[in-house]
Amino acid sequence: MSVALMWEARALDGRGEELLAWVRAQVLAREPVRRETLRAPQDRVLVITWWDAAYDAELPELPEPPTGLVTRTVHRWRFEALAEN
Repeated sequence: MSVALMWEARALDGRGEELLAWVRAQVLAREPVRRETLRAPQDRVLVITWWDAAYDAELPELPEPPTGLVTRTVHRWRFEALAEN
């Protein structure tokens, strides 16, 4: 089974590049099958990690960014991949 963990944060105004650099510097306890980093307007950063694991498996996740870098707590979601029809 494949599981995708999504991590999304919004930087304080003008600090999007700093948040992006911080995210890219984070090393997980083990490597996912795939890791994607995306950005969007309003200094938002999204990281999707793909794992070959059960939906409820204990998986390493990115931590909360340093205080003063983001506007709110990180949003996190977990999804399981479905077979294509």
